[in-house]
Amino acid sequence: QVQLVESGGGLVQAGGSLRLSCAASGSIFKIKSMRWYRQAPGKRRDWVATITNGDSTNYADSVKGRFTISRDNAKTTMYLQMGSLKPEDTAVYYCYAVASNTPYPDHGYWGQGTQVTVSS
Repeated sequence: QVQLVESGGGLVQAGGSLRLSCAASGSIFKIKSMRWYRQAPGKRRDWVATITNGDSTNYADSVKGRFTISRDNAKTTMYLQMGSLKPEDTAVYYCYAVASNTPYPDHGYWGQGTQVTVSS
């Protein structure tokens, strides 16, 4: 089992910055990659960024160049540094971990989400 807890959300003005954190606990040695997703009111949950155990990163086009995903050296905490924020970045941001579940398929774990609101 992997537990994920997000923090760092809040209210920020357009153009501002915010850093989200996702603390992982439990069987963190099983985690293969971690992702951020976001869900705006009335919309589907969209992928934002991914970081692998090898520290490879990938971003949605909508956040590329503005957001940076990272993990600490112990790989217990993942971050999302968000800059040049826009009102359309307003959403609940969720942390997601892909963990090995041998001999079964990989298992995904979600955090509870943290609200980010960007005012214009």
